[in-house]
Amino acid sequence: MSKHPDILCIGAVLWDIIGRATAHMRVGSDVPGRITRLPGGVALNIAMALKAYGMSPALLTAIGQDDEGAELVRACTRLGIDTTHVYRSEDLPTDRYMAIEGGNGLIAAVADAHSLEAAGDKILRPLSNALTGWDGLIALDGNLTVSLLEQIAHAPQFAHSDLRVAPASPGKAERLTPFLNHPKATLYVNLEEASLLLHRPVDSSAEAAEALTQNGLRRAVVTDGPNPASVSTQGQTITLTPPEVLVTRVTGAGDTFMAAHIAAEAAGAGPQPALDRALAAAATYVSGESYR
Repeated sequence: MSKHPDILCIGAVLWDIIGRATAHMRVGSDVPGRITRLPGGVALNIAMALKAYGMSPALLTAIGQDDEGAELVRACTRLGIDTTHVYRSEDLPTDRYMAIEGGNGLIAAVADAHSLEAAGDKILRPLSNALTGWDGLIALDGNLTVSLLEQIAHAPQFAHSDLRVAPASPGKAERLTPFLNHPKATLYVNLEEASLLLHRPVDSSAEAAEALTQNGLRRAVVTDGPNPASVSTQGQTITLTPPEVLVTRVTGAGDTFMAAHIAAEAAGAGPQPALDRALAAAATYVSGESYR
């Protein structure tokens, strides 16, 4: 693609295999539903949403040279997402994610992102050549290894980048600790992830966001499902309640929220309108009415 990107999306790009049922489920449930396979992964979910909001994202990730990888790259290209800088491994398979969702939300998920982890800092090579000097927006997901996330958090080449960071899952939240002291980082977390980063329970998004900034973070964006979400920059906190909708899916909702917030701010929206637009976009997504 010829157009210069206005944001880099660094992290997981893979195939999402999602089984969805309307029935409430528990361990051992066997119910009718639908199974889909879609391009996914945190970095790609964010990139797809950013593209839908008029931005021009480029991917930094690892995709295998197997048939699934070739198909995934073609899918990204059809979506208008720049794959020019993707690391294509000859010996690593394309990653996959599998989830089961019921009427009561996410039941279980398995993320097979071992190729991304094995590729390590090879995915960052374009920042030393074609993208040298990049100091713009970066959407970063926590599926990277702890060592690579620490490298990004402390490397001089990222010191002036507008880093927007998501943990990918509660189990990976504490990987983001190095970004608490990054001068330009914004963390997008849910209430559970915020509690893990703070090493204590918190009762509300406002409490969590304020506590994270008091721990040194430049800015925190904290969601709590259907409950109020908050954005806190050191000295100011904004809290809004999401629209009420019928939830039909959950996988990718956080990525959509993050992308909508980034796009709104890139278009010049202030703190409150940006949060409002992000909550509206996430509500539309979980109701099943959005692009994906």
